[in-house]
Amino acid sequence: MHPLAERIQKQDMRALARAITLIENDDEEKLTLMSDVFSIQKQAHYIGITGSPGAGKSSLINQLLTYLRQQDLTVAVIAVDPTSPFSGGALLGDRTRMNQHFLDPGIFIRSMATRGSLGGLARATKDSIRVCDAYGFDVVLVETVGVGQSELDIMKVVDTTGLVLTPNSGDVLQIFKAGIMEIADLFIINKADLPGVRKLKSTLEEYMMIVQPEGWEPPIVQTISTEAKGMAELYESMKSHREFLYETNKGAERRKQQLQLEVYDLIREEIWREVKGEIEKDTQKLEAFQNPDADPYELARSWFREWVRKGE
Repeated sequence: MHPLAERIQKQDMRALARAITLIENDDEEKLTLMSDVFSIQKQAHYIGITGSPGAGKSSLINQLLTYLRQQDLTVAVIAVDPTSPFSGGALLGDRTRMNQHFLDPGIFIRSMATRGSLGGLARATKDSIRVCDAYGFDVVLVETVGVGQSELDIMKVVDTTGLVLTPNSGDVLQIFKAGIMEIADLFIINKADLPGVRKLKSTLEEYMMIVQPEGWEPPIVQTISTEAKGMAELYESMKSHREFLYETNKGAERRKQQLQLEVYDLIREEIWREVKGEIEKDTQKLEAFQNPDADPYELARSWFREWVRKGE
């Protein structure tokens, strides 16, 4: 077994942090480490929190952390942030709103950069969730950056997805357009002390009448994160959804789809690494990038075919 996996199994926090760094850096040992980590995972509840910027996701997670710790549950938080255009690191860094939890040994908080990932969620996010699971956390919370495709991609890596909305925010129409409503396992109306809650709730109820979800109808939970209100109901709804997943064919189908997507992602990643390595070893190929009139489609097609022939 990989030394880091052994230490993670013994709940060595420094090993956990080092393993995630190794994953983020796409170290050559990563696949060996992750295979060992996979064998010791403990079935934590993976929860995604997503929604538009300004919806209060970080404040909500901060209060949810407090509630979960009161229930004697240990929690890891993976906050997926925009990538800095200068350093390539997470732009927001560790969340200042969660600073009261930094010294709690039952909580682990890590910010991760999207690093230009097409979906907004880095491949490293899924691996980091698994490492936190192997460590022994009861719950792994994933907060997305809340823009672009990342809100849709979160469903590929978590069990339960909570979509955070706020009254009179004006983003509901955009969410309808983007299809984000379809990935929500529960709707969280945060800042529920503001005007417009009843209208937003009615809009969500009308939406569910139109789509008529089968098996699981996403509950609508109202929270006021600044006053820590609604946390018990929120977590109970999350637990109910997880029970639904493990007791029905719908849950089995979702796990099957997630496994398929993950295998395809890993294959894509390995092919990309090998092809890129072959190209960068060839000076003549690199010189082609200097030609502004080069046909990118022909270069990609011919270089890929050449790589395939070498492997035969």
